[in-house]
Amino acid sequence: MANTKDAKKKSGGIKAYFRGIKSELKKVIWPTKKELISYTGVVLLTCAICAVGFWAIDSVCAVILQKLLGITISM
Repeated sequence: MANTKDAKKKSGGIKAYFRGIKSELKKVIWPTKKELISYTGVVLLTCAICAVGFWAIDSVCAVILQKLLGITISM
């Protein structure tokens, strides 16, 4: 008897969960196409700037280590 109640409670819980998801998604204010393109551009630009920054820091550290250890690496 207890197992049947638990099974019904779980299935009702899952249904309620997905109903809740559906109702929350109706409340979302989705970006317009123009906003989406703008936001995508900002993300790509930020990623590119970070990548160049990490490359520069890595290059400087590599040169410093080469000088300290006396190692020459041809690129």
